[in-house]
Amino acid sequence: MRSLSASELLNIWEWGRNQPSWSKAIKLLASACSETSIDMLTQLSLGQRDAMLLTLREWTFGSQLLSQVTCPNCGEVLELNFDVADMRVASLSLEPAEKYCLELADYEVSFRLPNSLDMIAIAEHTQPEIAQEVLLERCILGAVSDGECLPFQQLPSDAINAIISQMALVDPQANVPIDISCSTCNHQWQSLFDIVSFFWAEIHTWAFRVLREVHTLAVTYGWREADILAMSPRRRQFYLEMVAG
Repeated sequence: MRSLSASELLNIWEWGRNQPSWSKAIKLLASACSETSIDMLTQLSLGQRDAMLLTLREWTFGSQLLSQVTCPNCGEVLELNFDVADMRVASLSLEPAEKYCLELADYEVSFRLPNSLDMIAIAEHTQPEIAQEVLLERCILGAVSDGECLPFQQLPSDAINAIISQMALVDPQANVPIDISCSTCNHQWQSLFDIVSFFWAEIHTWAFRVLREVHTLAVTYGWREADILAMSPRRRQFYLEMVAG
C-alpha cells in the first residue's frame, strides 16, 4: 500500500460523491494498492479493510483525529481529539479471512467474517433486523446439532448472539467503540468509530479547500491544475500568502 497524491485523492473524491460507503472504501484501497486485485480487497474482512483505511488516513492527514459530536442528553456540541493509535486495535493483513468454529452447548457452528461483498448484499434492506439476518445467513457456513445439519433459521437466539459476539472478538477493528463523556452534563455514552465515514468527511472538506486554492493560483498565475496539485502543501501555501499579500 502507498500514499495517494493530491491529484489521485481529488479524482477519487469527484468519483465517489454519490457512491455508497462500501464503494468509497474499496476505491480508496484499490487506488493505494494497485498490486492487489479488487476481488481480494472486497473479500477482506471489514476489520482488515478498516485497518488498511486507518493507515491510509494517517498517511494522508496525519495521526491526529478531530471530530465533533452532539451530546444526546443536553445537546452540547463536543470536540473530540484522539490519535490514530487509539483507534488501531488490529494489525494490517491481506491474508484471506479464516473460517472459524464455535462450540456451544448443543451446537457446533462454522462461520466466516463479514466483508464488503456482504455489505453490498444487504444494502437494499433498510430494516436493520432483516439486514442482520441476511448478513448472518451469508456468513454462517454450517451448523450441527446432535449430528444433524441445521439451517440458519433454526438456530436459537442465544446461539445467534454468541456468533455475533465471536465475530466481534476475532475481527475487533470492524467495531471500535469510543467512550464519550459530556463536559456540560456529565452524560456518558459509547459510539462506534466508522473510519470510512470519518475519512470521507475529511476528504470532502479537504477537496473543497484545495479546489479553492487551485482556483486562486490558476487565476493569478495562469498555472494548470495538475501543476498546482503537484506542489507540496507548504509551497502552495507560500504562493497563496503572496497572493493575499
